[in-house]
This record gives sequence, C-alpha cells and structure tokens, in this order.
Amino acid sequence: MTGTPAPFTSGDYEARMRHAAEAAAEAGLDGVLVAPGPDLVWLTGYRPVETERFTALVLRPGQDPVLVVPTLEAPDAAAAAPTLTLRDWTDGKDPYEVTGALLPDSGSLGVSDNTWALHLLGLQKRLPATRQIALTEALPMLRAVKSAAELDRLAAAGAAADATYEEIRKVPFAGRGETDVAADVAALLRQFGHSQVDFTIVASGPNGANPHHEAGDRVIEHGDMVVLDFGGLKHGYGSDTSRTVHVGEPDAEEREVHDIVREAQEAGFRAVRPGAACQDVDRAARAVITGAGYGEYFIHRTGHGIGVTTHEPPYMIEGEELPLVPGMCFSVEPGIYLPGRFGVRIEDIVAVTEDGGRRLNTTSRELVIVD
Repeated sequence: MTGTPAPFTSGDYEARMRHAAEAAAEAGLDGVLVAPGPDLVWLTGYRPVETERFTALVLRPGQDPVLVVPTLEAPDAAAAAPTLTLRDWTDGKDPYEVTGALLPDSGSLGVSDNTWALHLLGLQKRLPATRQIALTEALPMLRAVKSAAELDRLAAAGAAADATYEEIRKVPFAGRGETDVAADVAALLRQFGHSQVDFTIVASGPNGANPHHEAGDRVIEHGDMVVLDFGGLKHGYGSDTSRTVHVGEPDAEEREVHDIVREAQEAGFRAVRPGAACQDVDRAARAVITGAGYGEYFIHRTGHGIGVTTHEPPYMIEGEELPLVPGMCFSVEPGIYLPGRFGVRIEDIVAVTEDGGRRLNTTSRELVIVD
C-alpha cells in the first residue's frame, strides 16, 4: 500500500458495532460496556482523553449503540462519532445512573479490559444483580480478524519498521550508549511514517538476557550481541519487529544460539495455517529450542496479536486453543536468554491466509554484523 489510506467511514464503525452486538448475543451477553481504549477506538473511531471522568459505549443486542460522555467532552465525541447517540452527564451527577438506565438490571455484561476499577465498581454498585465478564474472555475474536483495509495498514506499518531496521544496521554501535541507538531507531520510525513510537528496545551484551530491557546508559562494546525490538503505530495500526545483531564477528556459541532461534522462528511461522490452534505456533517454535537444550531459556510466549495496539489478543501460548482463521495477525518471536551473557530474539508479524501465513516483516533473519 502506498500513500495515506482513506480513513474509515461511519459505515465501517457502524458495521463493527453491529458485529460486536451480534457476537455478544451469540456469547450469551445481555450487554457490552466499552471504556476508553483500543476497543472504543476500533468500534467508534473516538479516542477521548483518558481521565477519571466516566466515558463508555453501551451496546445491546437489537438496540442502537449509545455513548455515555461527560458534558464537557460531548462536542468532541459528536465530532468524532457523528452517527452515535450521546448521553451526557455533568460534574456532580452520577454517571453510573445514566449508564445503568441503558443496561439490564440482571444478566451478563461484557466489559472492555481497559475499564478502570473505579468505574467497574461504580457500575457493580448500580447494577448488583449483573455479572461482569472481560471482553477478552467473552469475545476473544472481536478484533482478532482483520479486514483487508486493516491488513493493508498493518503491512504498511511492517514495511516502515523494516525500512527502519535496514537503516539502523548501518549506524555505528560500538562506543555508543544504548539510549543513543534507541533514539536513532525512534527517529527512523517517525521518518518512515510512524505517528507514535511505543518502544525501542536496544539490549546489548548481558542486557539482552532481559526480554523487556529498557535502553539504558550501558555503552555498547565490540563483541556484544544486541537485541533490537521496536514498534509503534502508523495510520493507526501497529508494527513490532525484532532482530539480533552482533558488533564485530560473533563466536561459535553466539552463532549457534542465533541459528537455533532462527530455526525456531521459521518453525513457528510454518505452523501458521487456518484451523491450527494458537498453541500450535508456540509448540512448534518451542520444540526447536527445547530440542537444542535451551528450553529453560525461552521464558515468554511465542507471540501476541497486533492491530490498533501493538499487543492484543490472540496469544500464541500453550493452553490457548483458539483456532487460527484468515485475517488474524500476530507476532512470532521466540528467543533464548542466557543470564549475565546475552540474548537472541527474532520476530516477524504474520497474517493468517487461506492456506498458511504471510510475513509482514521481510528483512533478513540472518545474524547481521554491525560496526
């Protein structure tokens, strides 16, 4: 995809809300409450400032959606979601009374994962006979299957992340701080069209054994393995990729560990196909690492979904039996982490196709030597 994609229309959001209400009915829910966060953005296009004031989308099967908003934010909500019915509440009034009147007094309610405990407790007090269920549990497929337009945006974000990697591998590493390289990565992501940079992991030497290491003041040295993991949002959709580079020539063990992770990542990718369970992707990647004797050093799940956020369901982990279907999009990112020494991770975003999977990251997965 080239250029800036056309924005989603009111019709797109109306179709998503209708789909969510229908899916809720099929799941036995009597209503859905969606607080500010990725679910609200995906369903309505409205991204309010998240404060202690209560905002929520109310969906009920067979009824029109209603957005409950603070009065002072009603103009912004109306501009962002012009076809939605609004119910506003003023400071000093009880927003849970307004919301409770739109929901059944009993039954099961799906509640978005980003709902503040403050608001959930207020809702429970107003509707004591209802049962609340997290949307991740009740509607795990709500945002999991992407439309063609969403996949185009994810592909564009992935291509921008790939372009960032191709450029960052050209810069000097040795003698510079991790934060310096991380700043270069962030600047490149923005240069290639990201409006938001969510993370820029630069984990050198022993820091690479921490999968979520924050780039710090450590000076990168000749002989270091360096894990690079970065991503953010472009056109409202996420990128997330990892590659591991080496400063100067690696030793035999470093090459061996990198080769094992590369083989594991390939095995995870090849396990992607419609009908396979999410856990099958994890099992395939993990079997390679365990078979090579490094199983105890692979300390996280193999992957996570991606969409309007960089981390979302579904998750590629043992015990997740959700079947893969075309349009799902998630990371495949096995790793080996040797405490006090180094780590290796390789990550691509993969979309499920009709007959397998398609990588949205296409840069080399070989061990790259940097200066």
